[in-house]
Amino acid sequence: MNWTGVIPAITTCFDQNYKIDHGFMTKHCRWVVESGCTGIVPLGSLGEGSTLEYAEKLAVVETCVRAVGSQVPVAAAIASLRTAEAVDLAKAAADKGCSGLMILPPYVYRGDWREMKSHVAAVLRATKLPCMLYNNPVSYGTDFLPEQIAELAHEHANLASVKESSTDVRRVTAIRSLLGNRLAILVGVDDAIVEGIRVGAVGWIAGLVNAFPQESVDLFNFAAVGDFDKAFCIYKWFLPLLRMDTVPKFVQLIKLAQEEVGMGNARVRAPRLELVGEELAEAKAIIRRAMETRPQSRAAQEAARS
Repeated sequence: MNWTGVIPAITTCFDQNYKIDHGFMTKHCRWVVESGCTGIVPLGSLGEGSTLEYAEKLAVVETCVRAVGSQVPVAAAIASLRTAEAVDLAKAAADKGCSGLMILPPYVYRGDWREMKSHVAAVLRATKLPCMLYNNPVSYGTDFLPEQIAELAHEHANLASVKESSTDVRRVTAIRSLLGNRLAILVGVDDAIVEGIRVGAVGWIAGLVNAFPQESVDLFNFAAVGDFDKAFCIYKWFLPLLRMDTVPKFVQLIKLAQEEVGMGNARVRAPRLELVGEELAEAKAIIRRAMETRPQSRAAQEAARS
């Protein structure tokens, strides 16, 4: 399992009947990997995992593994209201060929540390796969503090990474100060990626990459090698889009961006509804403005020079 680089939290595409469009998902996975992404994370929040039936989740995992599993690792998001189901899903994802797992806290119940540790530990014990802990207190109300993450890391050898989405880049340095390089730290908030890399993050579980993979990879790669002038040129252009990943309707917005670039559609499953009215018009204006001013990709620049 490679926990570095740009790893899309891949969206789940629905057809006109709101069934999963596995053909498109295959195409989409291959497109982002061909653009330089280093892995795929299906079934997360952006993948609308909470609206998928158990069998649908396994079918999505199968599709992603079949599409790109021989090229890059696929790490299924493990999210359930019941610990027993989370354990079952972790075992099933391993059987379907996943290279790793991303463990989420229960969506609804905001337990204390003893309860959340028990939930995560149950999943970690259920698999030999390397796992990433997803910390997103803004969305889930459960905050895994650096000291608690360190406790889990010391007790479970297969906890290999953390997706840090607290929006506070100081968390990256806090985790590193406790654990050194024991865990790979990845940024999970799109508009904090450059800041996160500067303090030691090694990867990005990304959202807008679903629509703009080349720009996402270029941004990450420039920042990772310390070329922050070039990184900031892309970042400045990208930020209005990246901020779409940080609001409650991020799924609708990112899927709309996919539709606007011709790689997907804006369909979402209820209770989410597609954007309408002024909200839709404003979002389209931001996306179309970005498309009109998008920077030339690194590959295109190198081709032009040669």
